[in-house]
Amino acid sequence: MSELHLLSTQQLVTGLQDKQFSSLELTEHFIKRIDALDSKINSFITHTSDTARAQAQAADEMRAQGDQRPLLGVPMAHKDIFCTQGVLTTCGSKMLHNFVSPYDATIVTNIAKAGMISLGKLNMDEFAMGSDNSSSYYGTVQNPWNLERVPGGSSGGSASAIAAGFVPVATGSDTGGSIRQPASFCGLTGIKPTYGRVSRFGMIAYASSLDQAGSLGRSAKDCAYLLQPMVGHDPRDATSIKHDMPDYVQDINDAEAQAGDKPFAGLRIGVAKEYFGAGLDAEVDKLTRAALQKYEELGATIVEVNITDPEITLATYYMLAPAEASSNLSRFDGVRFGYRCENPKDLIDLYTRSRSEGFGPEVQRRILMGTYALSAGYFDAYYIKAQKVRRLIIKDFDDAFANCDVIASPTAPTAAYKLSENLDPATMYLGDVYTIGVNLAGLPALSQPVGLTSEGLPVGLQLIGQHWQESQLLTTAHLFQQHTDHHLQHSAIAKETV
Repeated sequence: MSELHLLSTQQLVTGLQDKQFSSLELTEHFIKRIDALDSKINSFITHTSDTARAQAQAADEMRAQGDQRPLLGVPMAHKDIFCTQGVLTTCGSKMLHNFVSPYDATIVTNIAKAGMISLGKLNMDEFAMGSDNSSSYYGTVQNPWNLERVPGGSSGGSASAIAAGFVPVATGSDTGGSIRQPASFCGLTGIKPTYGRVSRFGMIAYASSLDQAGSLGRSAKDCAYLLQPMVGHDPRDATSIKHDMPDYVQDINDAEAQAGDKPFAGLRIGVAKEYFGAGLDAEVDKLTRAALQKYEELGATIVEVNITDPEITLATYYMLAPAEASSNLSRFDGVRFGYRCENPKDLIDLYTRSRSEGFGPEVQRRILMGTYALSAGYFDAYYIKAQKVRRLIIKDFDDAFANCDVIASPTAPTAAYKLSENLDPATMYLGDVYTIGVNLAGLPALSQPVGLTSEGLPVGLQLIGQHWQESQLLTTAHLFQQHTDHHLQHSAIAKETV
């Protein structure tokens, strides 16, 4: 049982159903690994081991009584951006270091109803603002593939925990690539669903028109298992949309059963030259093109499409996202909850010092950028113009999808960079250049592993789908994974036994 952490979610589900192991045994296995190895990568902020043991024991009893829920007793963990009743919800910030939520986020409730066991809350860039998981008040997260490299951000704790074999799956959030980029850097699959597919109730907001929760796992099927209980309309979230409810796991099974030697026959994959321009690392380019060639060998047709220049998309995103952050983060004022400075002289001093001391440099930078864009003299010139460009970005995607079924690109322009590089903010923002357009358009997108660089660092391929087409993305990635073994590679830490 020493390699339980290397099993897929499907294998864990089957093992629990066939009584090969109990949920308590499985939970203890993961807790033991976290306790022994997480000091190397710092993926968890809060451990809920005792609660997890109690949940696992209850799951075993329910299964013995005939409970047929597939995910009953399967461990997971939540990114610390989702409110959890009675458990710290920090968003990786000093501002919320003492905040214990009085309620659960909708996805936390839904996942618990599916019977899954939460092992704790995972580290992240502060308020989801970052691409390397170095801005967390709780310390930098290391990449399990190479401890001198970043895991990506902002869902770096989620990605590193899976890649280290601490949990089989984890939740993440994606405002501009924060699920997909860490998935790429850590050799995982990660999906950001269509905007409105997953409830945002109880997810601490960064940019309300861009944020969306999603799932990470080693494979597309792992992601499908966790995504299934997350989706659905929620009347408590004004941005949640009523739509047909797919069965992602069943769709994958059906597609696999019908697949022949050419599983992608009839599939048109759009490739845009705009995603293969200057700034793309040569090895990332090579591995991405090799994956596309594999898709062609398996029956897909590659077609050329055009999308908005990523530099324009990047400028648009970094005008709109900070503007929304400026508004959303105004609630953290040192008055109602969270961090409060000591001995304020007056109300202005309370606001100023609480926010200056409670927010880190990157969060302050984005608040200032957003406040400037929303100010009276610049609102039309910056914010309104960016909203108009956003509409053109959406149109470019619509036009591209008239000629293809999915769009493929590198997930990130490089593999994971060194922790010691200390990239300046502008360079760091360029790491999101291929992912942010998806959020501006509200589209679903997935990153899947497609190989390792000469330094042994994972690289991801991004698949972008049309609205509501998560099943197509998951089944496409799954069928690819049936013909490749990139998703079966494990980091050095995952191979360690304890």
